[in-house]
This record gives sequence, structure tokens and C-alpha cells, in this order.
Amino acid sequence: MSTAKSASKKRKREEAAAEAHFELSTADTGKVGPLLVSYPAIQPPASTSFKCYSRKKSKSKDATEGEEDLLVVGETPSIELVSSDETRRVAEAGCRYIVAVHNTRTGKISMLPATKIPHIMSQTVKALKSIPSVAAPSKLQYLEAKTALGESFGTKKQKANIRAQERNRIDVSAMEGVMSYVMDSIDKGAEGLMTKEEAKESSDKNRLIPPFSLTATDPAEVYPLYDIIPEAEWKALSVSSFDAAQSDRERIAMLPYRKSTWVNDHLKAIVQSTGKSKKKNLKIILYISTMLAFRQACFGKTLEKDKLYERLSVVPTIVVDSLFSRFTETARGSSAFHATSATKTLLLTHIFALCLKLDEYATNTTIVAHDLSMSVTEINQLFKSLGCKITKLSERERARLGQSDSSADEKRAVLSAPVEFPKPRLRKK
Repeated sequence: MSTAKSASKKRKREEAAAEAHFELSTADTGKVGPLLVSYPAIQPPASTSFKCYSRKKSKSKDATEGEEDLLVVGETPSIELVSSDETRRVAEAGCRYIVAVHNTRTGKISMLPATKIPHIMSQTVKALKSIPSVAAPSKLQYLEAKTALGESFGTKKQKANIRAQERNRIDVSAMEGVMSYVMDSIDKGAEGLMTKEEAKESSDKNRLIPPFSLTATDPAEVYPLYDIIPEAEWKALSVSSFDAAQSDRERIAMLPYRKSTWVNDHLKAIVQSTGKSKKKNLKIILYISTMLAFRQACFGKTLEKDKLYERLSVVPTIVVDSLFSRFTETARGSSAFHATSATKTLLLTHIFALCLKLDEYATNTTIVAHDLSMSVTEINQLFKSLGCKITKLSERERARLGQSDSSADEKRAVLSAPVEFPKPRLRKK
């Protein structure tokens, strides 16, 4: 073909395409018209004839309505083709096509006035119709077949796994005769187990915190003062020397433990205050300082009572004896005192419970962590074990505590009533 002829034909095609325009077909709407079919696997020969059957009679005159109810059937010498129920689901999903015919002679594109849905065809092989269908194998049959293949063709590792699974397999039929005895033994063994309420009560008693009240509605009553500082020790404490001192430096020098910024700042604030609670707060500060000095002595291998009596001479000996009895342990057959991790934790939670009382139940844990040379996370965890929540104070709470707006971003351990202890964390499966 010459270049001139090919260029001439190309121009004719371009002119025909330019002249093409769309129009609606005037086909008879009373007939079914062309249908769209989709063959998922087998493509039948072009000579295959198809017939349409209606599942139900249409009440409307429009034949396009309910087209998904048509049944399209075709047949070849070897297979049968029938439109499946998937056709209806395709129609409900909104899958529709517009069928158009392009007349190359006139350049017109005629479109059918109604959309068409694709009929999804399913095929059946005639030679296999007489063979009855086999039910799917059960799980047990599948495992037996898999085991047989593994024993015949598997590797050494796979065969070892198969033998291990067979050893661990439980024969349920062999347990039928003894199940009643097993259940009886379980019921008998469960008689001594605690109920849910008893288990909770036992868990609360074993908490490494001071005695508490679950029914208290006031934070001041959650941890009673005499359960932290016994009444006999409370009455024996004397703070008259603090009133006689002339300066804050002299008062700080009277404390058993002088390296706590939190204690020193609170001592200065209490001395400058006036009111009935001044003496009470001074006693609490003195007791906290004594417990901090006792904690510092616990870092040694053993605790010597005589040396602590000299070091804590500002408090009565009854206080020192109480600290030894509550926060130390003695080994069997020995008289030496030593502190364990549990007693150290118990001592800290007693200190923090007293700190909450002086801070109106909102303590700055950052200052406390700095004084104790511990991380803020560890201190927060101990305050949480007391039932506190680590949070920022609201504007109203800052005003109640006399805090400035500059402390709005500081987090504090806040105790509320009734007290709620943290729930144990569940490990991820």
C-alpha cells in the first residue's frame, strides 16, 4: 500500500469520526433486546445459542425492569452455561452498562434507552454431572491425611513434630469414665479457695501502704493520722524548741534530717503561719524529718540502735523503737536489724502520706524526687499506690492552695476520696 493511499484512508476515517454523533435508539421496548454476559472461565464458541427465561412475570410493561430476574441459558456439546445468582448481587451493587451501536456508514452512534446489567454465567461439565459430589473432609480427616503425608515425605524435623503432637494428644474417649471423679476432686480442692471479696480484702491488707479507709469521703480521713504516727508517739513529740529558736537556720539545725528542700521550705512556711494547726504541722514535719534520717541509715548493711539513738536524740526513744519495729526485720537466730526492699517501700509510703496532709493532698512530686535522689517516675508510682492521680491542677485548685499561675504546668499527686487504687495491668497475649 502506497503512502498516498494510506494517508487518504486516514483522512476518511478522521472525517467519519468527526461526523459521528450520538442518538437514542428507537428500538422496540417491548422486546428484551441485547444482553450482556460474563464468562468467568470458559469462553463458548461463537455459534452457541442462548435462550432467555423469566423467573417471574413482570407486572410492569417495561421489559428492562427486573432484568436480573431473567435466566440466560446456553449449551454446547460438552458444557452447560446458566446465569447464576451472582447476577442479582451485581445488579444491587449498581453495576450497569450502556449498550451502543456505531454505524460506520452514517457515522451515528445509537444508544439503547435503558442500561444493562451483566449476567454472570456459571458452567457445568456434562460428563461430570453423573458423578456424585464428595463432601468436604472433616477437620479430623484433614489432620489424619496431613499426618500421613508428613510421615511419608516429611523431613526429620517435621516427623519429630508429628510424634511430639501425638504424645501430647489427649484421648477424650479414655476420659469419659473418670470425668466425674475429676470434677469431684476439683470441687473438693476449690473448697479452701478465697472468694472474690476475700481475695480483694487480702490484697488490700498486703499493700505496702499505711492503713486506709475505703469508705472515707474526705481525703483527710483516708489515711488516719494515728495509723501513721501512733498516738503514744504523737503525744511524746515536743516542738517547743522550734518556737524558742530565733531564725530559720536554727530551726533547720534542730531537724534530724537537714538535706530536704521540701521539709525546710515547709518548716519556714509553718513557723510564719498562725492558727490551731501550727503545732500539729510542726509535729508532722519533725516526724517526716525523723523518718528521712531513719531511711538514710537503712542504706547500711545493719542498723545499730545505739548510734540511731544518738543521731535521733531530738525525738523520744519511743519513736526510734517504733521505727525499728515497723520498718526493719531481723533474721532468725539473730538480733541484728536490717531493712528490706518491702520495708523501705513501706517507709516511703508512710512519709508520702504525711506529705499529702501538709500539702492539702496535692504534692509536688518533682521536689520530693530531687530530695530522695530518685526518679520522678518512681516517686509517682509510689504515690499512685496510695491512690493518688498524677495530674495538673485546675485554676480553682491552684487558688485554693495559694499557687501562682506559673505552676499551671506542674504535675502533682492528688488524693481524692473515696480512694481508688490502680488496677493491675493485664499482659498482652
